[in-house]
Amino acid sequence: MGNVRAAIEQVIEGKRSSIDLALVALLAEGHLLVEDVPGVGKTMLAKALGRSIDCTVRRVQFTPDLLPSDITGVSVFNGESREFEFKPGGIFANIVVGDEINRASPKTQSALLESMEEQQVSVDGTTYRLETPFMVVATQNPIEMEGTYPLPEAQRDRFMARIEMGYPTPSAELDMLDTHGNSDPLAAMQPVTDAVTVRGLIAATKKTYVSQAVKEYIVGVVNATRHSRDLRLGASPRATLQLLRAARAQAALSGRDYVSPDDVSSLAVPVLAHRVLPSTEAQLARHKLPDIVSAAVHTVAVPDRR
Repeated sequence: MGNVRAAIEQVIEGKRSSIDLALVALLAEGHLLVEDVPGVGKTMLAKALGRSIDCTVRRVQFTPDLLPSDITGVSVFNGESREFEFKPGGIFANIVVGDEINRASPKTQSALLESMEEQQVSVDGTTYRLETPFMVVATQNPIEMEGTYPLPEAQRDRFMARIEMGYPTPSAELDMLDTHGNSDPLAAMQPVTDAVTVRGLIAATKKTYVSQAVKEYIVGVVNATRHSRDLRLGASPRATLQLLRAARAQAALSGRDYVSPDDVSSLAVPVLAHRVLPSTEAQLARHKLPDIVSAAVHTVAVPDRR
């Protein structure tokens, strides 16, 4: 996946960690929630990931009037054949870019639940499978709340990881003026791999070795969020599974055939922080969820790395 990372870095300056996390989610068959202020490259990252792979990519602009059928598809009556024909919706692609997902109504947001969890769509009693790789990259702006519908916990729990792009460094922003000032580097991007290759990498990632000690460490980390005094809702069992899958992908991306405790600890915040809820005391003290999760992780004994 090094060539995919290099291709994306031609468009996104100085965001190696965010790019790597997007690739981890891709290899682990997870979904990515990109949450940050406007103009920092959320949609650009999603587009660059899609264009670097020769596969189907669809962008869905979430708006208040977007209907669930626009996402899943709808059966339309064909007057010539006298039969109903299924017209696929925006979810039928290898990589789905959901822009400003929190601007759609809860009913439309919930249309994604089955697709994200089971990689299928059920319409009028018929189930349609979605092709692998399948990944939803959703963006949202946490600052502007007017006209938005906050994602429910069930929806947030479907995302493997949440990232913040953050502002670029002055040097990266200066480079951006040179690369983006005269032309659009996204338009010049060419695929550096294809869906078949990515499917092979996903299959290989699943074979990455995880020792019993590391598995116990993963369970311990997730349980630490459930017993934290600063959290009124800890991470779910789905989070445990996705932390394992993400750790496997992180190890594979690093060129290793085994998962280390460092893979788990480095992914704990992006994989768990968006799934938990702070206690009233933590909210009053203005404790941030990433800091709370990080503190919970540090209470768990790290297994021997040998």
